[in-house]
Amino acid sequence: MCNFFWGHKNRYNDFPAFFRKKFSKRVQKVSIDAGFTCPNRDGTKGEGGCTYCNNKTFNPSYCNLETSITGQIEKGIGFFSKKYSTMKFLAYFQAYTNTYAPLDNLKCLYEEALQHPKIIGLVISTRPDVINEELLEYLTELSKKSYIMVELGLESHLDRSLKYINRGHTFAESVLALQQISAHGINNCAHLILGLPNETRTDWLEQAKIISNLPVNNLKLHQLQIHKGTAMEMQLKKNPEQFHFFSVEEYVELVVDYLELLNPRIVVERFVSQSPPEMLLAPKWGIKNFEFAAKVEKRLNERDTWQGRLL
Repeated sequence: MCNFFWGHKNRYNDFPAFFRKKFSKRVQKVSIDAGFTCPNRDGTKGEGGCTYCNNKTFNPSYCNLETSITGQIEKGIGFFSKKYSTMKFLAYFQAYTNTYAPLDNLKCLYEEALQHPKIIGLVISTRPDVINEELLEYLTELSKKSYIMVELGLESHLDRSLKYINRGHTFAESVLALQQISAHGINNCAHLILGLPNETRTDWLEQAKIISNLPVNNLKLHQLQIHKGTAMEMQLKKNPEQFHFFSVEEYVELVVDYLELLNPRIVVERFVSQSPPEMLLAPKWGIKNFEFAAKVEKRLNERDTWQGRLL
């Protein structure tokens, strides 16, 4: 079989291959908690945050506010560089909304990270409604010397779902933010959840078509999960019938259908989210990201299909 649009034989435009080609070396993200909050937590747009959110489920143990940005980077690098001494790193500002502060404050945080000799760029996780022209002009300057990516939590293309999960922004704001980031030539990644209550398979496949027509560079998908300590935990206890949790096989099939409709230029970073078992209520798959990706690739082969085939 000849190579696909993305230049290799895998049946979707996968992130590891993209990174190897872009950097010609092994590159790893190092997570940072810089002490941010969110406008739907501090009362600006709401309180309580997103109903599914417990940051402890994805923040590594070395990320804590008692440790400086540089200290967190050192600990993260120490963890990964035991295996690969020549590895380079991206500082991943991950917890909460990492553009939600005055620009001067953001400059101090971002530039401290970039001063580390093994950091070659930033990945900045944020919300579509906390993007502005002044910030983008600054990130454009940074991108002339370092790799910069803005990761946007879109979560859904349906406003009713965004309201249900207490996001505090609309999908129109998501579209505008993607357009603004793209207009500045800054890399972006869109984050979406499949399986939110009151959404259907038809909705998710329509979402793939909508995302395909937006200026999205990278995409992160993950299955709906419910964690301890979240508003969704309480919703699950009160009204369990409103939730449907995919089996692994069911979700594999959905992901393959989604990929068939997805623009082949979009790099897919992941399909699933992993959480500490002690914090996860449902669904309990016990499967790692790379294991699920292998199942998707296997099913793509079995169906003789690929990303973008039905676009």
